[in-house]
Amino acid sequence: MLLIGNGKLITRSQTTPYLEDGAVVLDGETVRETGPLAGMRAKYPSAEFVDAKGGVIMPGLINVHTHIYSGLARGLSIDGFHPTNFYEVLDGQWWYIDRHLTLDGTRACAYATVLDCIRNGVTTIFDHHASFGEIPGSLFAIKDVCAELGMRACLCYEVSERDGEEKCAQAIRENADFARWAREENSGMIKAMFGGHALFTISDRTFEAMVKANDGLTGFHIHVAEGMDDVYDSLRTYGCRPLSRLLYNGILGEKTMLGHCIHLSPAELDIIKETNTMVCHNPESNMGNAVGCSPVLQMYNRGILIGLGTDAYTHDMLESLKVLLPMQRHNTCDPAAGWCEATGMLFQNNPAICAQYFPAPLGVLEPGAAADVIVMDYKPFTPFGAENIDGHMLFGMMGKNCRTTIINGRVVYRDREFVDVDEDAINAWTMEQSKKLWGELNHRSY
Repeated sequence: MLLIGNGKLITRSQTTPYLEDGAVVLDGETVRETGPLAGMRAKYPSAEFVDAKGGVIMPGLINVHTHIYSGLARGLSIDGFHPTNFYEVLDGQWWYIDRHLTLDGTRACAYATVLDCIRNGVTTIFDHHASFGEIPGSLFAIKDVCAELGMRACLCYEVSERDGEEKCAQAIRENADFARWAREENSGMIKAMFGGHALFTISDRTFEAMVKANDGLTGFHIHVAEGMDDVYDSLRTYGCRPLSRLLYNGILGEKTMLGHCIHLSPAELDIIKETNTMVCHNPESNMGNAVGCSPVLQMYNRGILIGLGTDAYTHDMLESLKVLLPMQRHNTCDPAAGWCEATGMLFQNNPAICAQYFPAPLGVLEPGAAADVIVMDYKPFTPFGAENIDGHMLFGMMGKNCRTTIINGRVVYRDREFVDVDEDAINAWTMEQSKKLWGELNHRSY
């Protein structure tokens, strides 16, 4: 049993959202109780004490869309790569990288990504993977790394026809094999979705094969209308817009999540709402790729369940939150827009998306919820309380404030040191894989 205390407690619970000097008691994989520190210490005198040292105790953060395959790209410059549009970004950088990823490269990407997530207080990720250099076994390799480091994860593989029929078939099999494994394993830590890349890289025949292979095992996680390529291809080739294609092919539904959703019509937003399909928004990535601003506020107003991801642009969910709000205000020319929507996406909607896959409640500290807790090293110099928590999140805290991360009742990061993990050894091996990958991409040694 763990008792985390000596700090300001944010529970995100409707009954007791905040305690000035609070504590949370963890019993194995779930939260047992929250309350004032003195009362919890008296009630559970034998519990192991985790000292928050005056910081902020809060639920672990959730990222509903990232890409582990980009884990070795930090600092990379590809010789001769000068993109002028989004397709060239995909083909010249991300597809070029994933075509060279072996299973070892995938493992190295997973180590780099998961360690960074834990450092930033992220305790659950939804990953959308691609490694067309070596597809079979890639999701299982990522699963093993997540299990080793203690990360809660929902994984899928990116089906695409961009590298031919055989690679496409392998991607479908990898999704199906992993989804069957996840269903049989029935773990509270690792779940599966069925991934798909942008619609302009997937024909109706491939959609049919995906639905058949999935056979109702899980929902789909697919990129939609991130760039105009999806819209043009759907209209030109199929005579309809992207959401109609997904509807006709049986992809939509309450367990399916659509990534990006930038270039959609009002009628397409209605389709998303009527099918109870989920959406994930990735503001920094959208801005970095110059693809446009997703109609987040319109989705919110329609009652669409839209969550917040990063697309691996960062592993800091608070950074993503800080970009989301001004992006929407800039786009609408309204300095008062988006506050409740932005914070609601991260702190309410992301946990609601998780509820479609994980059995224990996430993103909240109350009895029966998952034992995912972080401690933020944050000492406010202005009043701090239940009424202005989100203001401090937006304008004060960052992922780097995280000092302790607990996932599923396991302390994985304590006082800025990883627990039972040889970080230096992992980094050294990951560096070897990075140099190998970069050498293959640029045809020279590093």
